[in-house]
Amino acid sequence: MQKIKAFIFDMDGILLDTESVCRLCWQRAADQLGLSGGDEIYRKCVGCNNNDMNVMIQDYFSTQRTDFNLDEFNKLAHDLFYVIEKEDGLKKMKGVDFCLDYLKKQGFILAVASSTRRVNVLRQIADAGIYDYFKTFTCGDEVVHSKPDGEIYLKACASLGLKPEECAAIEDSPNGVKSAVAAGLKCIMVPDQIQPDEYIKSIAYKILPSLEDINSIVYNGELN
Repeated sequence: MQKIKAFIFDMDGILLDTESVCRLCWQRAADQLGLSGGDEIYRKCVGCNNNDMNVMIQDYFSTQRTDFNLDEFNKLAHDLFYVIEKEDGLKKMKGVDFCLDYLKKQGFILAVASSTRRVNVLRQIADAGIYDYFKTFTCGDEVVHSKPDGEIYLKACASLGLKPEECAAIEDSPNGVKSAVAAGLKCIMVPDQIQPDEYIKSIAYKILPSLEDINSIVYNGELN
């Protein structure tokens, strides 16, 4: 069995509380356009990159309005998001500081694999004051196939010069868990917006209530 040398984190819903903000913005944007189901389509898109997300949004809302304008919806949602981000900032998820500090002190390499575009990942991680914890960032605009495909995790492992079996992923969404497992990583799930179904429970290595509980796995040597 390979020893775990690195932890690769999703960003949205694991490191930063962006998903609850995005969900709210999608709901409001849909409402303003006289559409329903902003919450439902958001849940389906969690973990996907922008290209796949746009296809899903277009298909979903076009069934309600034949003249649905994807650009108009995206602009509304993005504008709402940045107003909230500018005025209130993005909050870190519970246990982030403890988890990152603990793993770093234990000698693990840390990285990020996020479906979000690189420019936004770097800005948001830096604004949260946690940029220096991470060695590499692999982002949604750098892969062809988004989560649940394993491409992003394979690239993240390669960026560290490690094999997938030498890395553990930390994810909050079913798509993220599927992506990590497809790439050959052990995946710890810390659910945020979507709770795991029986299938996700069966493939996730461990499901934790918060990042504050990561030390129990590492301390007990469960990953190795």
